Amino acid sequence: MYLGILLGVILTLVLCAPIGWALMRRFSDRARRAERRQQESERLAQLGSMTGGLAHEIKNPLSTIGLNAQLIAESINELPIDANERSRLARRIDALRREVDRLRDILEDFLRLAGSIQLEPRSTDLNLLAEELADFYSPQAASEGVRLRLELEGSAVNAFADPKHLKQAVLNLMLNAVQVMGAARSESNAPKHELILRTENRIESGEPVAVLHVIDTGPGIDKDKLAQIFSPYFSTRSGGAGLGLAITRRLVAEHGGRIEVHSEVGKGSDFAIVLPTRDIR
Repeated sequence: MYLGILLGVILTLVLCAPIGWALMRRFSDRARRAERRQQESERLAQLGSMTGGLAHEIKNPLSTIGLNAQLIAESINELPIDANERSRLARRIDALRREVDRLRDILEDFLRLAGSIQLEPRSTDLNLLAEELADFYSPQAASEGVRLRLELEGSAVNAFADPKHLKQAVLNLMLNAVQVMGAARSESNAPKHELILRTENRIESGEPVAVLHVIDTGPGIDKDKLAQIFSPYFSTRSGGAGLGLAITRRLVAEHGGRIEVHSEVGKGSDFAIVLPTRDIR
């Protein structure tokens, strides 16, 4: 009798061992992900505390420069000088004001990258979020010669996310894609490009995830540049500050998600935001 019980216990352990190991591996992976997110949050918090104050200090004199440039522009119009000379001075002041505005935008992006992010996540249907973004951005895309369309999953695609911050992350990708396609079109007279928002439900390691793709039919990204595109201040466009994609990756990481990038030169790129369907932070 005891031998039968012992054999039964051994058999149970043998049968349950794979399940036990799978559960342990899942818990271990989850713990490592949480630790990495915590380390990244601490690093960014330190960066924000060191540089946030400096950025604010830079913004103050920029505002003063911008205000004085406006006052000078008004004074130029009243000067008793030749019209051509007045026009030349006005153009120089306008260039100064544009640069001040550009620096202010760069600082705002920097503060968003380095500052703290307070998420209010909840169950968010990515289909509805994509529809809202398409309604908002379609006119701007059309003005750049880009057609925006949706490819949505038939059922709800629910992510555990903060809709406001997630919209910012997706919109950054959309803006970047349209700018890249617009530049390619103006350089090569290429046919009208497309921007596609696609949603899908996916299973990864036995867990459901929600995915939102931002797909473009632009020039694509060279393989040697793919590893750098999310680095702060790296940009493939002349005049770009190189912070949009870095901000997007940080916003997605704060949700416990990630961004996958698939790109083929001459055909376009697919940026996929992969998000949890429940709170894993």
